[in-house]
Amino acid sequence: MDTHELVITPLGAGREVGRSCHHLRYGDRQILLDVGVHPGRSGTDGLPFFDLVELDAIDLVLVTHLHLDHCAALPYLTERTSFAGAVYMTHATKALLRSLLKDYVRVRNSDDEALYSEEDLDNCLAKCQVIDYHQTLSYKGMKFSCHAAGHVLGACMFMLDIDGVRVLYTGDYSTEEDRHLMAAQVPDQRPHLLVVESTFGVQVHAPREQREHIFTSVIADVVRGGGRCLLPVFATGRAQELLLVLDEFWQANPDLHEIPVFYASKLANRALRVYQTYINMMNEHIRALMDVGNPFKFSHVRAVSNSAVAPAALPPGPCVVMASPGMLQSGLSRHLFESWCDDEKNGVMLAGYAVEGTLAKDLLKQPVEVQCLDGSKKARKCRIESVSFAAHVDYNQNLGFIQGVNADHVVLVHGEAKQMERLHDRLWRALGKAPTDVSMPALGQPVIFRVPDKPLVASALGSCARAALAGEALPEPSLLVQEDFEARVVAADELGAYTPLVCGRVQQRVRLRCQGSPTALILLLRQVFDAVVAERHVGAGPN
Repeated sequence: MDTHELVITPLGAGREVGRSCHHLRYGDRQILLDVGVHPGRSGTDGLPFFDLVELDAIDLVLVTHLHLDHCAALPYLTERTSFAGAVYMTHATKALLRSLLKDYVRVRNSDDEALYSEEDLDNCLAKCQVIDYHQTLSYKGMKFSCHAAGHVLGACMFMLDIDGVRVLYTGDYSTEEDRHLMAAQVPDQRPHLLVVESTFGVQVHAPREQREHIFTSVIADVVRGGGRCLLPVFATGRAQELLLVLDEFWQANPDLHEIPVFYASKLANRALRVYQTYINMMNEHIRALMDVGNPFKFSHVRAVSNSAVAPAALPPGPCVVMASPGMLQSGLSRHLFESWCDDEKNGVMLAGYAVEGTLAKDLLKQPVEVQCLDGSKKARKCRIESVSFAAHVDYNQNLGFIQGVNADHVVLVHGEAKQMERLHDRLWRALGKAPTDVSMPALGQPVIFRVPDKPLVASALGSCARAALAGEALPEPSLLVQEDFEARVVAADELGAYTPLVCGRVQQRVRLRCQGSPTALILLLRQVFDAVVAERHVGAGPN
């Protein structure tokens, strides 16, 4: 049986977390799924492995959500390479992307590691198109739809249908409804191939109520002891969830009312306005609260600029500061940490996922000293605690989703190698599959799926359809036209009505010197051609 190849190759996030970017090829169609940077690397070293593919051949880019490890390489791709395809994302993702990436560009410019300029960013965003949840679009014959993924406002999964072959890419997702986001949705259609995150491997999360108790208790202990508590967070996503938790806890504890809680980010007010605008993309709990008031208008949390909570600008006494970036690799959260880390009264609560190569990951090992951005060493005496609010599925949630999707083949991405290996070994047994039916490709390693050829089915249109329904012969001449994985049978004189093609007529006149009689020449031509018409043109000469 003849087959086609469906090939998926991680250009990033293959046995690693960071720079998510997956190249999908089927026939002459090519797609990139996400285009992020690695948070633990700098400059071009943090980009996906773009050199493994011909970027001018990429038809389509689909961006699942606005976190830097899934989207921050997009302006580089569209403005600094030969890529000329289409880009799609949800409305909320695009609304937040400009502010998020402008902040990213400014930080990188200050470190002389910028991959692109603000002008590049503006030009890139002008090329980005949007899609709604449950909307199906088509581009060059490839159909794609998006579905809620939880994780962060606007995050989505993409279901692709290329010539009847369906691929579901989850991006980062969460099946647990939290205080403001709805849970991920299992699409109605069953995919042939599932590309799914494996961030937490075989770990199982504690109940949300237990994690919230640990989170608020640690923060309360630090500030009640006169210390300052730093909460490193991504500018959007978990920040909004933790703000809801903190504001509720502060409201329930009057002794904390005089202790300020700052949400410090250049994106703070902008992000909260976008959250209020796209309230329809959140869960029923938040939508119900919106009917009686604004759930993101906090009583005890103040959204401020970075300069207002710079180490020299903060008032004396205990406080809580929520600042980005979440992995402490640079920016305000890093500067605050370096100012506070040598005081045992202070504390750091790590509430998100930490990637290898970042300070946040190092702090989980409780080091006695840390290296500052200027290269100097400093004692670490502050309290370090962690509790995961990262909106990624744990093992049980991932397994349940994969079983519900019921794809023929599963490809694991976005996970550290050891975690992914453990997940792979458990999954194929739990799913009742062969080990080869669950893949875990490394960076640049293609996974090839053989797709059997299907019978050619063509739609008869116009007079061809009428003839077929009447059981009559098709008009002559009729043509079979194949375009974007669709085949149509159309009468030649109706091509313009049903296809982008038109019938043309080529007329050619050749003058030949003939030694014989015209009658002999006509007899010779009629032995070769069906129809020969003899005409005598005045002034054409005796022959």
